[in-house]
Order: sequence, then C-alpha cells, then structure tokens
Amino acid sequence: MHPILFRVPLPRTTLPLLWVLCALAGIAAIVAIYQFVTKNRSFAIGAAVATAALGAAAFVFRASTVPVGPLPIYSYGVMLGLSLVVGWYLTLGLAERDGLPKELMANNYVVTAVAAVVGSRILYIVTNLNEFESFGAMLDVRKGGLVAYGGFLGGFVGSLVFLRRHGIPLLPWADVAVPSLASGLMITRVGCYLFGCDFGQPLEKTAPAWLQKLGTFPRWDPSLIETPSGAPGGSPAWIQHVKKHLIEDDATASLPVHPTQIYESLVGVTLLVILLVSRRYQKFRGQIFLIFTFAYGVGRFLLEMLRADDERGWIPPSLPEHILLPLALVLFGVGYVVGISKMVENPTMRRLSQILAFVPAVVLFLALRPESFGTSATIQLSTSQAVALSTGVAAAFAFSVYHHAALAHPEAAMAIPLPTLVDDEAEEKKAESNVADEDEDEDSEPAAAKKDAAAEADEDEDEAPREVKKKPAKKAQKAVAAKKTKKPVEEKRTSEPPPSEES
Repeated sequence: MHPILFRVPLPRTTLPLLWVLCALAGIAAIVAIYQFVTKNRSFAIGAAVATAALGAAAFVFRASTVPVGPLPIYSYGVMLGLSLVVGWYLTLGLAERDGLPKELMANNYVVTAVAAVVGSRILYIVTNLNEFESFGAMLDVRKGGLVAYGGFLGGFVGSLVFLRRHGIPLLPWADVAVPSLASGLMITRVGCYLFGCDFGQPLEKTAPAWLQKLGTFPRWDPSLIETPSGAPGGSPAWIQHVKKHLIEDDATASLPVHPTQIYESLVGVTLLVILLVSRRYQKFRGQIFLIFTFAYGVGRFLLEMLRADDERGWIPPSLPEHILLPLALVLFGVGYVVGISKMVENPTMRRLSQILAFVPAVVLFLALRPESFGTSATIQLSTSQAVALSTGVAAAFAFSVYHHAALAHPEAAMAIPLPTLVDDEAEEKKAESNVADEDEDEDSEPAAAKKDAAAEADEDEDEAPREVKKKPAKKAQKAVAAKKTKKPVEEKRTSEPPPSEES
C-alpha cells in the first residue's frame, strides 16, 4: 500500500495563519473583481462571499500558526483530483451532445464539484465527531474521510441552486453528470485502497490466496507517515485489529479482509457502462439519473454489509439482522417492480426479472436466520445504507411516474426547455444588431451630406433654363385650351341637319 506517493521538500517552520488566510482572501478578491468586470455575476458573488469568509476566518484565527514542512502528497488526494478531471471532460462532452450550453455547464460543474466535496466532508464529520482533535483536522481531506452519499447530496443541492438561478432544468444536467459520478467511484476507491480506508470484514480461511493477499493491509513504516500522538502508524485495518486485540501490537500486517474498496471500484465501472448504454434507449429526461440512483443504492447497500470500518455512523431502529437486511432488500425489489423494470420491453422477460428481484431477500433471510428463530444479532443500518435505501426506492417510484408520462408524450419527455437562455441569446443578437445599425448610420451620414450638396448644386444650375422655358410652356397651354374649345363648336356644326331641298 502507498498512502503517500511522495513528499514535496519544504523547510520546517511555522507561519501565522493570519497571513495565509489574508493571502487567500486577496486572491479571492481579485477573482471577484475580475468576474464583476467581465459581467459574470454568479462567480463574482461566489468569490465575494469567499473573500468575506476568508477575511472573517483570518480575524478569528489571527493568533494561530500553521506548521510548514515536507508536504506529503497522499494517494487519495491524487485520485480525487484525477476523478474530477476525468469527470470534467466526460460531463461536458455529454452535455454538448445533449444540446446543453457548454459554458454554463462548465461553471455548473465547478460549483457541483465544490459542493460535492463539502457535502461529503460534512457528512463524514457529522458521523465521526469524536475523531477530530482540531478544526484544522476537519478541513484536511488528503487522507480520505469523505462519504460518497454526502458528496452526491451536496452536489445535488449545489447544482440545483446554480441551475435555478440560470433557468435551466435540473434533470437534463443530472443525466449527463451521473456518468462522472460512476467514473469517480471507479477512481477514488482506488485511492481508498491505497490508503487503506473503507476496508471490509475479515475473510474466511478458505478464501482464495489471491483475495487474502489483496485484502491484507500492512503496518506502515514510521518514516512513511506521522501520527499526532506519536503512536505507531498503520493502515486503518491494522489499527482497528490491534485495538480489538485481533492481532498483536507488533504485527506487520492486518488480518486478510474483504477489499471492499476494489469491490466498489468495480461497481463504478459497471455503473458507467450501464449508464452509457442506457443513453441509447433513453425515453425521458432524468432517466439516466434515476437509474444511477437506484442501481448505486442497491450496490452500496450490499457493500455496506461487508464493511467493517467504524467510521460510518448508524441509524435506528435496531432490529434482528435476519429481519432488517432482508426487509430492506424487499423494499428494493418492490421499487424495481414498480419502476425500473419498465425498461424491459419484453413482457415475459420483464415478469421474470420482477420475480428474480426478490430472490436476494429470500436468500439473505435463509442465510441469516437463527436455526431456532430465537436469538439473533441486533443491528442498525449504517448512514450510507439508510440513504441508499431511501433514495433508491424514491428513484424507482419517480421512474414509474416519468416513464408513464413519456409514453403519453414522448417528444415532450425528451425536450430540454431553455427559456432563459433563448431570451438571453435573442437580447444579445438584438444588441449586436443595434450596434451594427448605429455604425451604419454613422457611416451613411457623410455620404448623405455629399448627396444633399450635389443635389443643391444641380438645382442652382437648372434655375435659369427653367425660367426661360416658362413662356413656351404657357403658349403650349393656351394652344391646348384653344383646341379643347374648338372641338365642341365643330361637333355642334356637324350635329345641325342639312337644309332640305324643298325649301
């Protein structure tokens, strides 16, 4: 295992925390001013809030110092950063294919990523308050300590606020964002494995040798990592096994455990493939998001049954395990029958899949039930299990509602209404056309002036001939009038009867 990839050589000293926070506040202020000048109000407001928060923190912690020394680069932090980069390109590529505005989606990705990291850390802190000795330890995410569901919920809230501000519907964005969550699981869980957190329960002695080797976590070399108390450092599995007296204090490695980090990484790969394939058969906006929510809920619930780390938190009620766990799987089965199974178009295959959805609950009940139905281990759901169950079942029922609406109005179900964006584009085009018209008016003014001057010159030249021609014109008018008066006389003469011969 490699919890620390390398160290950045820095001199050992201490820095006043006031200086550090003031420097960060200055950078945030510069960003806020730049975004305000470029008329990017959303980022300008965010940067201004960050400036105020950092300034307040600088005042509160003005007497504190920060130790500086060789900077360790943790494997989990590297994998977290890599997952964000991969998610960036994956999300924006899918957003562009679906016709979403790329620039706004890029800004939204940043907001969502920050909110996800904050949310995942907050949920971890809430469920493990006794673990932290200082406020600074709560902010240190390089060693892990992030809950995936906290990140999902935090990212959901962050993107919802941002998109509503810009008048963009949430579900089309959610459809293009969840594949990056699957890729994030695939990558970050490798970081968890390298660090040793989120490990599973001890393996049976009959487990394959390769699996036992994969699930054995070592005691760290003291030179590799330092602990605040000066106690011997080790992987989380090694520390827990020592505390529970499962191994001796001088043991070089933990007991072989289920490498649940690798299991969940494989779940991420599977989900990524399922989501990308499901895009070809998408019938309504939000379908990919709901599939991910349900499928990951089932996978995470089952994986939590193999987890053994204590930093998970527990949710009441307490029930016998042979009742609580199968009951939860029954609820997942009901959700599949009501909603997700509608994806299977063949009626026979759909009915078969609906029956198979309840098989895991029956198998788990038979495996966990006491032989005499007497005593049984009483357990609670972990925080992640409770969230997985509630969100998964809710997603299944929502899938049923949206699928029914899609059958009635297929075109409307796949439409992406962007009223605000259309109005903004129209206003921009109108403003551009007004500017162009003003430029044309300015360019036409000199030409019009020249034209008027030329016309005046022509009028001056034509004044004299016109006066000369006035008399002939009058004579011509008199001649025409004479002709008109002459015609009736001639007609009168011709109309008189000729004299008769008799007279």
